[in-house]
Amino acid sequence: MCKDVEELLKMRALAEERYGKELVTIARKAGGHTEISTLRASFGQLKTQMETIGNFHIQLSDILKEEVKKIETFRERQKEQRKKFESIMEKVHKKKVFLFKKTLESKRNYELRCKEADEAEQGAEKTPGTSKNSEKVRHRAKHCRQSANEAEKLYSTNITQLEGDRQDWEETHKSTCEVFQQMEGNRISMLRCALWDHCNLFSMQCVKDDEFYEEVRKLLEQCDITTDNNHFIQTKGTGSRPPEPIVFESYYQAEMSGHSNGQALIARGGEDMMRRRPESILGGSVNISVDSPQNSRSSLTSVGECKYYKCPLIHHPVTLSYNYLFLNEG
Repeated sequence: MCKDVEELLKMRALAEERYGKELVTIARKAGGHTEISTLRASFGQLKTQMETIGNFHIQLSDILKEEVKKIETFRERQKEQRKKFESIMEKVHKKKVFLFKKTLESKRNYELRCKEADEAEQGAEKTPGTSKNSEKVRHRAKHCRQSANEAEKLYSTNITQLEGDRQDWEETHKSTCEVFQQMEGNRISMLRCALWDHCNLFSMQCVKDDEFYEEVRKLLEQCDITTDNNHFIQTKGTGSRPPEPIVFESYYQAEMSGHSNGQALIARGGEDMMRRRPESILGGSVNISVDSPQNSRSSLTSVGECKYYKCPLIHHPVTLSYNYLFLNEG
């Protein structure tokens, strides 16, 4: 069972390590850099907490590996203790078995000698005293009886020695069983505690995971659609109104106006009539309209994002789209 628990914890540790590393990799590879405002903060918090959870799972894997080492050390220690007591029991048992066989042999010899002595004595009683073989028969009966008595003593001695060894074996067996029972109790207690700690570790990990995700939920509660939209408008907006539409420009009308009235103005236009206006960054439109011929000085009027230029030399309004407007106020 210890080996089975070791294998279980080893496999779980490997699974936790892989899971933690995968979470860290996912959190680091996740994008979201183009997002803005509260949603970006929520997504960033999710990645941060996911990486933290992954690191905690990796730490949990290390804890499980330490538990595996503890169980392995405990198992090896119990294995050595068991070998020690099993060796003692084996020696006592072998001695008892040897004496038991010796006692059985002496018993068989004792029974055989007793049987021979009885038969010899019965034969001596049946033999007449005047017979030539009577002395020989009595001598044989006496010798058989002595052998039977010696066999009886040996059998009795072996029985006594066997009983002593049996009692020694029994006491050793009892003490060994008590030690084994204590070892078994320690094994069950250790495995129960290991499995209990195993469950507690994963319960704590689940609680921690929920706490980390709760931080994400708290930030998601602050995620607001209006706030994100306003932030986008403030950071990415290009103006408060769209540019003016581009109107048709008559080539012939512009040519007639140039030949009749605008030669001097065109000659000076590239040098001192217009100057750069850096505020027209949104590609605004320039409207050129007609004013009274008496107004020989140019004037510039700002309406919203559009700039209107009044020129006395052109009798029809023309809208030009430029990024910069050049104007010579002199």
